[in-house]
Amino acid sequence: MVIDGVGGQLGVLKTPDAISKAKEDGLDLVLVGPKGNPPVAKMMDQGKFKYEQEKQLQKQKAKQKKVDTKGIRLSFKMGEHDKELRKSQAEKFLSKGHKVKIEMLLRGRERQFRKPAVDILNSFVKELGEGVIKEQDVTFQGAKLSALISLKK
Repeated sequence: MVIDGVGGQLGVLKTPDAISKAKEDGLDLVLVGPKGNPPVAKMMDQGKFKYEQEKQLQKQKAKQKKVDTKGIRLSFKMGEHDKELRKSQAEKFLSKGHKVKIEMLLRGRERQFRKPAVDILNSFVKELGEGVIKEQDVTFQGAKLSALISLKK
């Protein structure tokens, strides 16, 4: 089954006849549906077709928004000023549309105080405001606690 360059059907042709017809029109014969009965071939300018496809892929790529995950590290014995600094940094990341991974590393005897560490992490998230949601709740990975947050959409 052969389809011409403008989309009209030429019917069922033998392969050599279809190739010669395509060359007369200055086009390529491209097999579109090899599993059909009969197989479907289309006459087209293959270079132009590939160019159009690549152009369309580039447009789709440009429209995609890449979301980065930024990290902020808290400590168990952090002072208020340091906490405010981390808070402003997190707000800046969130306003730019990034996700923020908040981490807290527990050292030495601090490992015994997991509950207060979780409370510190949760209070930090609450201080960021109402528009923040936890995408991943507080998780423990050895001596490291982490949570993933982002803005509500």
